[in-house]
Amino acid sequence: MSLSYRQPGVILTDRRFTVPLDHAAPDGETIELYAREVVASDKAGQELPWLLYLQGGPGFGANRFVGRQAWLDRALKDYRVLLLDQRGTGSSTPASRQTLPLRGGPAEQADYLTRFRADSIVRDCEAIRPEVTGGAPWTVLGQSFGGFCAVSYLSLAPEGLDTAVITGGLPSLDAHADDVYRAAYPRIERKVTAHYARYPQDVERARRIADHLLTHDVTLPNGYRFTAEAFQSLGLMLGTSDGSHRLHHLLADAFVRTPGGLDLSDAFQEQAQSLLSHAAHPLYALVHESIYGQDARPTAWAAERIRAEFPQFDAAKALVGDTPVLFTGETIHPWMFEADPALRPLRETADLLAARTDWQPLYDPARLAANEVPVVAAVYHDDMYVDTAHSLRTARTIRGLRTWVTDEFEHDGLRTGAPRVLDRLLAMARGEV
Repeated sequence: MSLSYRQPGVILTDRRFTVPLDHAAPDGETIELYAREVVASDKAGQELPWLLYLQGGPGFGANRFVGRQAWLDRALKDYRVLLLDQRGTGSSTPASRQTLPLRGGPAEQADYLTRFRADSIVRDCEAIRPEVTGGAPWTVLGQSFGGFCAVSYLSLAPEGLDTAVITGGLPSLDAHADDVYRAAYPRIERKVTAHYARYPQDVERARRIADHLLTHDVTLPNGYRFTAEAFQSLGLMLGTSDGSHRLHHLLADAFVRTPGGLDLSDAFQEQAQSLLSHAAHPLYALVHESIYGQDARPTAWAAERIRAEFPQFDAAKALVGDTPVLFTGETIHPWMFEADPALRPLRETADLLAARTDWQPLYDPARLAANEVPVVAAVYHDDMYVDTAHSLRTARTIRGLRTWVTDEFEHDGLRTGAPRVLDRLLAMARGEV
């Protein structure tokens, strides 16, 4: 039974669906998906086309908007919107340290998680589409990893799509995880350099914090082991529009004077743990590198291995050499599964996923070259999370795809530029721009 309720300007309906765990075995085990249907209050009785939103990640549930926030306001002018929690996220059979032991040991958990990639997400969408739209194709809006899923959709089931709109999420069709991170570290370094140019006082602040963590054992209030590497990973926020400013404010009040000398303040530690913990999205860490697995090569902790090729990211060496401590970005490392209480029980599961050699292709270049679905994509000029060169190479291989390359926004342009970003992309899809 679906439950409908109201928020300012909208009517929401909770929707739940049952889909196969393995779409290759449709009569086998099933899982439950959750989605929130949203329609403008003044259009509730109208026949409207559907827009399916696929969140970035992997491992994050769909936005929990209040009313007509951000891009949703623009979308509701033309569409009914379905905010889908992708499998394993939000309320869609969540995968975590609490639930995964129901599958068995690490080997069984790893086997289970191989079915939580873009290909399975696309099959989920196709399984629920007849129930939602009556069989009509829908428009998909894919943000970041949601855009990766949209390209898989164009590869696996283009008949289900009326239009594909992608923001910051055109993946390389054939890059191995090593290639992805070999391109990523120089981008991250550029973002850190830009941050220090904006806030030169943060160079010394970051060095002091890193030095403290290299010489003290620090455990955050939630049990997270706060190391220099963990501190560096706070650079993840530098890929967003306001991330540099938020990082600056975080560093400004890191220390407090105590009877035992200077120590990291409770306020700083509280903020750091909220940024570092994967408790709300463990799937992000577990399957992050697997989204690049498409052949017989293991991902094998690619971000950790490739980091060794960039010694400037070694905090201890930076302190000895009197150079700035570089933050890192969207990279997952084995040490996270030792440091984070939400991930510790899953370390062996993560190792098994990193060692797998049976990944199946997520994209079909031949089908994409023959694409007939209108596709538009916002490509951010120096996106920290998704390599611009990789995105543009893919754009050239998808027939009919139109790009909007912009340096006006960072990776979160769909949020910060709403509704203008979505308005422009929809106009491009209609051939009006």
